[in-house]
Amino acid sequence: MKLQTIGGLAGLICAATYLFGFAYLVTYLAPLGFGTADLDPRAVIDFIEVSPSFLILWNSVIYILNALALAVLVVALHARLCPATKDWAGMTRAFGLIWCALVMGAGMIANVAVERAAIIAATDIDRAVTLWETLHAVELGLGGGNEIAGGIWILCVSIAGWIGRSLGKITNVLGLLTGAGGLMTVIPAIGDLTGALFGLGAIAWFIAIGLSLIFKRAPFEMDHARPKESFDQ
Repeated sequence: MKLQTIGGLAGLICAATYLFGFAYLVTYLAPLGFGTADLDPRAVIDFIEVSPSFLILWNSVIYILNALALAVLVVALHARLCPATKDWAGMTRAFGLIWCALVMGAGMIANVAVERAAIIAATDIDRAVTLWETLHAVELGLGGGNEIAGGIWILCVSIAGWIGRSLGKITNVLGLLTGAGGLMTVIPAIGDLTGALFGLGAIAWFIAIGLSLIFKRAPFEMDHARPKESFDQ
């Protein structure tokens, strides 16, 4: 299987992890207030005491599985973009791998927070709440509460794809809008709104980029596929 196809499948996996995360958020985790200003840490600890595996599963999918698939996608996109826009392709690889590391780190911290809180809650609820709140703040700082790294990467990929005509126009426009939304999550007053918009835009972009890598041939591939003219002509 070619790297472009593998990368396309990785993009679709990234989209699937976002869809899973949103579905979990509006069902199992809705009463806890995740993703809103109404998040209740004490309710989270009560939830962890009953079923810590639910939160660990959620964290593992939206962070760890996403980061692993994202790393494959970053490498595949670099290979797609490099022949037409070498410098921009290098930037996309750098920012993409930074994002992968931050997402993976956020997931590992989130799972440790659940595991430690579950142990401590058996003897000291208040201490468990404080521990989880602290580690949750670190998790959000790495990637759960802002989308700066992701926004920059998607913007760079879209700019490189536009310049080199390596990706579809619709994919590029969608990426520019999604990336801009990710950068706007740094504004506190609209952080929750732009974060939700970034997530929804990222789902559509990951699907578009995945299908583009699987089905759309890059310009350099089409050039190689053209029959060479005979020297006798």
